[in-house]
Amino acid sequence: MTYDVAVVGAGAMGSAAARALAAAGREVVVLEQYTLGHDRGGSHGGTRLFRPAADDAELARLTELARPLWRELEAESGETLFEVTGGIDFGVTDETVEAFRSLHAATGEVLTPEAASERWPGFRFTTPVLHQPGSGRLYADRTVKALQTTAARLGAEFRSQSPVTAVRRHNGLVELDVPGGAVKAAQVVVTAGCWAPKLVSGLVELPPFRVTQEQPRFFTPVSADLTWPSFVDQSASSYGLFEAGSGVKVGLHATGPEVDPDTRDFQVEPERDAELVRYVESTFPGLDTSRTTAISCLYDNTPDAAWFIKRSGPITVAAGFSGSGFKFVPLVGQLVRDLVQR
Repeated sequence: MTYDVAVVGAGAMGSAAARALAAAGREVVVLEQYTLGHDRGGSHGGTRLFRPAADDAELARLTELARPLWRELEAESGETLFEVTGGIDFGVTDETVEAFRSLHAATGEVLTPEAASERWPGFRFTTPVLHQPGSGRLYADRTVKALQTTAARLGAEFRSQSPVTAVRRHNGLVELDVPGGAVKAAQVVVTAGCWAPKLVSGLVELPPFRVTQEQPRFFTPVSADLTWPSFVDQSASSYGLFEAGSGVKVGLHATGPEVDPDTRDFQVEPERDAELVRYVESTFPGLDTSRTTAISCLYDNTPDAAWFIKRSGPITVAAGFSGSGFKFVPLVGQLVRDLVQR
């Protein structure tokens, strides 16, 4: 059987692309090397931030394009995927404050450190705080499942434990070697995250991806009365949000060691881990650093942290979303669909 499109990788981006393509009437197969919903890539876990960029007009615009698409996916799946909790940026420069006032005057507010500390006493602020009431948290595992369920309902076929060992162009089609025989498709979408460079080397010109194992932690609040907006500390390149049942997740963005995704050990690197704990002790009086749990995830990023979405003949690659891409998942699905159908 020959498919219209074969999608390699059933994480959030691959599942979103499959849903968008199936909705457009394309015959789609999705090949996943592990089980659906596995924890070895970048899409697993409980929550992610939804936050329009404080001082980047284009990212802010794209975030607002994605917002109604999340509500559409919720309506289609019947699941709650996006909860508005408010979000803040702190550790900001005067230039960032001015850019924020320009971009978000109608929807955001700038608070003094004193006013922000009164509202959110779990934080220690030393700069103005940029508050966006429309920010919040996304439910990651739940989102991936919702995308897969709705894509399957539209006719997409998902094959788990089907690792692609080779990709080649042959007789006007693309052939993908998987256990049990090759899959043939008119077009291929590679949304395999950290594994993308291994799959399409020599077929698509890629930037040098940096693959790292990140190690955020959940910290227990000292009081159940504290409220926790999603947050970014720009001075420390840190981020976090509250997750019910787990605590407040805090991470240092893109600081983990480089790894091979096939041989990573999931173990925290002690010096970087100690740095995170020291940072939390100094910045979050509302968190108990003696009650904490380390977690592990993968990042794949380009040198300038820009997304990589490119079509080369019948092969489209979408990668490099780590750290800030999850809020764009349904939008990226549409962008990939449009590129495939161009």
